[in-house]
Amino acid sequence: MVWNPSEGIDLGFFEIKFYSLMFVIAFGLGFYIMKKIFNRENESIEKLDTLFVWTVIATLVGARLGQAFFYDWDYFKNNLLEIILPVKFEPKLHFTGFAGLASHGAAIGIIVTMYFYSKKIIQKPILWVLDRVVIPVASGAVFVRIGNFFNSEIYGHITSKDNPIAIKFVRETEFWSTYNYYEVTKIKDMDLAIDKIVSDPKSHSIIDSIPYRYPSQLMESFCYIFVFAILFFMYWKTDARKKTGLIFGSFLVLLWSVRFVVEFYKESQGGFGDNTNLSTGQWLSIPFILVGIFYIIRSQRKIIS
Repeated sequence: MVWNPSEGIDLGFFEIKFYSLMFVIAFGLGFYIMKKIFNRENESIEKLDTLFVWTVIATLVGARLGQAFFYDWDYFKNNLLEIILPVKFEPKLHFTGFAGLASHGAAIGIIVTMYFYSKKIIQKPILWVLDRVVIPVASGAVFVRIGNFFNSEIYGHITSKDNPIAIKFVRETEFWSTYNYYEVTKIKDMDLAIDKIVSDPKSHSIIDSIPYRYPSQLMESFCYIFVFAILFFMYWKTDARKKTGLIFGSFLVLLWSVRFVVEFYKESQGGFGDNTNLSTGQWLSIPFILVGIFYIIRSQRKIIS
């Protein structure tokens, strides 16, 4: 399969990016799921509105800070304003959007925010909140990775063309960062240069030289469907919600174990793990998994009355 989609839906006066659309779907579905949970728990929908706003902010801020500190600090330490602004100042000022969001940072941001939400708004134990909020978080992870797929980012290692799941990402960064597309097209903008190369029948040999890769985004997204299904089943069909920390702990173990395994198929995203036997994503996943195991064991001893 050759993958070279448009980046969004062009409405003429405005283009809706697929990546942004996936976030909208993730947050919208998350709100719907939490509304069902709040109704079951007889909690005020007004408190849900606050939870929604706080979670959106925590996700975006945490993910952005995670990208800066965990994966790309060598760059951002000299460009601090670009952490909070959707622009790049070099080689000249231009709008980029927030290109770079780390899921580990988002997780930390959500957990910290849920502490304050539990104390200030809903006035319940933080684990009560986390046991419930991780269910829509797991569903959201499915759509975020689909958004990465549309953006042709966070793809996997090179594999054989004969691999039934192999995909050629026409806009992959690794290939074009080493290919002198300016010499061929006389266009400095990489995306515009690729568009010209793709549309030129004489340049098909260039496209043919792009390697096939594992679609690690889809592999991860597919596995997250099962993570969500398990958590959903635990909450609605078992007494897991009465065991403090069980659903939260299960979320940490399941989701970050998926991330740990898929990282073996994924191209390096940079960060402090590049010079080790594990990727940065794997190193960051290990503490989450260990904390999850702790809460699963702890939950067996402490049941909500």
